[in-house]
Amino acid sequence: MSLEGGPIPNSMRRLHIHVEGQTEEEFVRDVLCAHFVQKGFHSVTARLIGNARQRASRGGIKSWQSAKKEIVNHLKSDSGCVVSTMVDYYALPSTWPGRTESTRLSHQAKATHLEKALLEDMQLALRGSFVPLRFVPFVLMHEFEALLFSDCGAFSRGISRTDLEPRFQEIRDQFDTPEEINDSPQTAPSKRIENLIKYDKPFHGILAVHEIGLDRIRKECPHFNSWITKLESMR
Repeated sequence: MSLEGGPIPNSMRRLHIHVEGQTEEEFVRDVLCAHFVQKGFHSVTARLIGNARQRASRGGIKSWQSAKKEIVNHLKSDSGCVVSTMVDYYALPSTWPGRTESTRLSHQAKATHLEKALLEDMQLALRGSFVPLRFVPFVLMHEFEALLFSDCGAFSRGISRTDLEPRFQEIRDQFDTPEEINDSPQTAPSKRIENLIKYDKPFHGILAVHEIGLDRIRKECPHFNSWITKLESMR
């Protein structure tokens, strides 16, 4: 089975991304939608996984069974869409296929291992009706906040805290790419930010992303860029 993308028929020009929380939902709506529509998709939408709107604290991934049910239902009910995911590797439950095994792998292999496992599990769920081209899983390394370290100057300007640029840059300089900023409860990207400011993820995150820009994020975050490139190729 291949994870490669390819041209999609004209009848499959809708992109639907199942996301982890409100910030990712707004990122799809405010940033990715315009980009992918320009690339040939007729529409781009996002949906929070696992009834996040009904929980006291929005966002956060629950079990794979819950997420898989939603994705399967979407694939079955809308044959004219491509479905993807945008979920954080950090704190992803062990019930997600490949998550436990991935902890023993190198940074470069973790996300691709998970994505392959998700694709294979979806094939088992849908069996004869499964079309690999229609499901493009994506796992963020290690979480959304890593993207903000793609440009520390723009990050600090976006949240109106230019005084923090040196502190953000100090964190960034410890890693080859922002996606390598690791995932322990003390050193995950969001935890590092929270040590410096009172961080409001939906508010600060989207402000920063708009200041940084999609092109800069793609340049600095190779796994994220590979996902965008794969979806772009489906036109």
